[in-house]
Amino acid sequence: MQNSDQALPVKDRRPHALGDLKIIPDEIICSMLEHLTPRDVGRLACVSSVMYIFCNEEPLWMSLCLKKASGLLQYKGSWKKTALHLRYYRCHTVLDGFSFDSQLVKRKKIVTREEFDRECAEEPILLSGLADTWPARNTWTIDQLLTRYGDTAFRISQRSVRSISMKFKDYVAYMNVQHDEDPLYIFDYKFGENAQGLLEDYRVPDLFQEDLFNVLDGDMRPSYRWVIIGPQRSGASWHVDPALTSAWNTLLCGRKRWALYPPGRVPLGVTVHVNEDDGDVNIETPSSLEWWLDFYPLLADDDKPIECTQLPGETIVVPSGWWHCILNLETTIAVTQNFVDSKNFEFVCLDFAPGYRHKGVCRAGLLALEEESLEGGGKNTSAGDHDMSYPDLTRKEKRVRVNRCGEIQNHEEDTNGVSKNYNSSKQDFSYDINFLAKFLDEDRDHYNFPWSSGNCTGKREMREWLYKLWVGKPEMRELIWKGACLALNAGKWLELLEEICNFHKLPTLTAEEKLPVGNGSNPVYLMADCVVKIFVEGGFESSIYGLGTELEFYSLLAKVNSPLKNYIPDVLASGILYVENGSYTIVPWDGKGVLDVIGKCNLTLLNCKQEEFPFGIWSKKQFEYRSAWMSVSKLSTSDGCNRIWPYIITKRCKGKMFAQLRDALSGEDVLNLASFLGEQLRNLHLLPCPPFNESSLSDKLKTEPPFNNGFVEDVVDTSSVPAEWEIFIRTLARKKKNLVNRLTAWGHPIPKALIDKVDEYIPDDFVKLLDIYQDENGLNKVCKPCSWIHSDIMDDNVYMEPCCASSRSNGNAADTGPMVNGSINGYDEFGEAKSWHCSHIIDFSNLSIGDPIYDVIPIHLDIFRGDSSLFKQFLESYKLPLVRRMQQHGSGGGKFSRLSYHAMPRNTWDGAPEWCLRERCYCILHDDNVLGTIFSTWKELRTAKSWEEVEMTVWGELNNYKGYA
Repeated sequence: MQNSDQALPVKDRRPHALGDLKIIPDEIICSMLEHLTPRDVGRLACVSSVMYIFCNEEPLWMSLCLKKASGLLQYKGSWKKTALHLRYYRCHTVLDGFSFDSQLVKRKKIVTREEFDRECAEEPILLSGLADTWPARNTWTIDQLLTRYGDTAFRISQRSVRSISMKFKDYVAYMNVQHDEDPLYIFDYKFGENAQGLLEDYRVPDLFQEDLFNVLDGDMRPSYRWVIIGPQRSGASWHVDPALTSAWNTLLCGRKRWALYPPGRVPLGVTVHVNEDDGDVNIETPSSLEWWLDFYPLLADDDKPIECTQLPGETIVVPSGWWHCILNLETTIAVTQNFVDSKNFEFVCLDFAPGYRHKGVCRAGLLALEEESLEGGGKNTSAGDHDMSYPDLTRKEKRVRVNRCGEIQNHEEDTNGVSKNYNSSKQDFSYDINFLAKFLDEDRDHYNFPWSSGNCTGKREMREWLYKLWVGKPEMRELIWKGACLALNAGKWLELLEEICNFHKLPTLTAEEKLPVGNGSNPVYLMADCVVKIFVEGGFESSIYGLGTELEFYSLLAKVNSPLKNYIPDVLASGILYVENGSYTIVPWDGKGVLDVIGKCNLTLLNCKQEEFPFGIWSKKQFEYRSAWMSVSKLSTSDGCNRIWPYIITKRCKGKMFAQLRDALSGEDVLNLASFLGEQLRNLHLLPCPPFNESSLSDKLKTEPPFNNGFVEDVVDTSSVPAEWEIFIRTLARKKKNLVNRLTAWGHPIPKALIDKVDEYIPDDFVKLLDIYQDENGLNKVCKPCSWIHSDIMDDNVYMEPCCASSRSNGNAADTGPMVNGSINGYDEFGEAKSWHCSHIIDFSNLSIGDPIYDVIPIHLDIFRGDSSLFKQFLESYKLPLVRRMQQHGSGGGKFSRLSYHAMPRNTWDGAPEWCLRERCYCILHDDNVLGTIFSTWKELRTAKSWEEVEMTVWGELNNYKGYA
């Protein structure tokens, strides 16, 4: 019998209750919890019994309380109760009697444009009378909007990357009962789409009619107008408006409290993070209510912001670069717009410039600089000093933070800098464009530097904006050129263009021809009869392979006399421009042989000197595969070859790009376009592939370089794969790594439920996609034809010409010659084309060899925008088999036998690294968010239950394709 006095063994609950966290010592867990908010700590306490103990430790709540507390602290019996009481107090604060003694923002009645430019353009001002005639002045009340738009969904502002909407009636119900510390409020930039009547209730005041973003249409234009509705305690925390734009804000209902600081002065309690890699700016700030209650009382009179209480009918103007914070004292309704005018244009262009130092200085003044840079008065730092390899996901940041009243610290990563008083540093700061431009990176390269995800527009859209301004507003060209030099370093590219033009005796450049066009990932110049493209994307090594492959392709077209050559611009000249002994030298080059200037460069791959085109397609593919581990900055400045530029000159196409004609074409013209693309893609895919040097590729693949973090990629079994396909399979396997994390980071509109299932949908063994079989000689063959692929047939790479034109009003026939019209070739504004036909496909700089299905993807998603009738018309003209019937070779069928399945998981078969992935469509395995395009085009798929449902909706027509057989 067991002794009753014997103690039962005590079970250690820690391993089971903590799960994967069990390996972390208690001290580290306690330290981690101190970085959470009180609300999150309370939630975490419910996870398990052990976590409950950790989350109820008094030292933890003492730390959380003291981080939030300021001024007089009232102890409530425990630190947990004290910390939670602070939040309860803020949630139930009533602001009806919230008043201030000072009204420091100037107030004025309606002013003329001349007065505004002279007295008001550089500091905030409150203007009255601008909205007196608006219908919104009387109709924008909660009750009236509820009647008109109760069932209309509006976007909600919150601290989340997800897009949240609420019907207005539901939001009003929430607003009337909520007691949130930081309430949700409507901040909708698409209100004009869902509630178009609101646009008719107000008009942009005459003072702000100049908006240089107006030249951009539709989705190309950055978000610029918002309707704002929120209860008391809601508001906008400290920020500087996007891209250093200016803004006007008109209040229609309620009262708003504004606080503003001039450019370069970081408010108390705010931290500015500037990413050293891409210049992305993130601001860490308390909520508006928290700042007014906890930080504002700590300020000395000299440190207080410029303030005002905005009343209904008043319009406040916030100039470029000014910090501002807004608190709604009661339920408010307002409308606001950001704008770019001639006053702030250069600042906006400066903010689009690559690099990070100038962005920090614009927002945080000289405190954003390193100590040595501050002493140097604008010393530039080389991009190479901050290089990070592509697998390393660490973000190097500068932090400038105001910790206590009058005390500011400058941090680099986790190292504390020397504290400096604000006044000691601001004396040399000036929000002047010439001063701020000193902090630009001297070696900045718009075409190769990373583009900040925080920019309000894309890289291509920014270039298109500048080019449209350049062509459309000749009276502003002096100002636009200054902006282009800041954003694009346009002066550098113009200098190269002039050397090329002089060497080839091209006509003298006109003013209109001096700025590169917006589309294209290299500097491209449209001249009267020709187009000059300077290869810079990815650096010299990438550029030389790009031009070499393009020249090999053109040579092949002429040799086989393909009909495709009639629809591709003629090559007029090509060569290499480089700097030698301080002066420019040009050597013509047709892609054959290795020029001395190239041979002197220590290129990654140069083992094909015996080939006719040593930098042709197969050499390019090997380079792309092996350079996947290299960072952008290493590629763009490799081996001192950053002062060598390949270039090509082609004949200029007549007509217009399809991108500009899309909405004007007849249904018949668009069907003809689909047929044209099918025919020419057929001609492209029928071209013979160059001989493949199997030994060269195999030797290179035997020694896989490790990732920079020390790990080697998983071994891929490609023993059964024909050598020309081996590199593609390895590339696909690499792209699958971290797929779920990448899709999760992209987020909306990709459904979370599908992200969780993506690993089940993507094959573990990509060799199955090839459906390999043995021929009668025992050689391994692939069911997919290996073809030349364009990689980038999108709406801006297809040109169309008018079949005929109507007469002008005076009876004269329209000019049928090419003329510059906006950003493209075309007929002048007096001519109206009755019908258009396709004439050319351009931009073969992304040529590759691989799966022909890859070329179908951008055509269907970008040109056809998912139109199944156009897709069907295209396939009927294409006629080639995209894959041989797999069943005849003993395939097991299933999803691998569906062409639609091959389209969905298709990545580029060309092994392209991240830096050269631009406007391509690779669907699930694409490094860019192409899935976002799919779920934006087919919104109904956001509720799809499976990837198969997405596949069949988008690509199902492929399964009916007769060319399959």
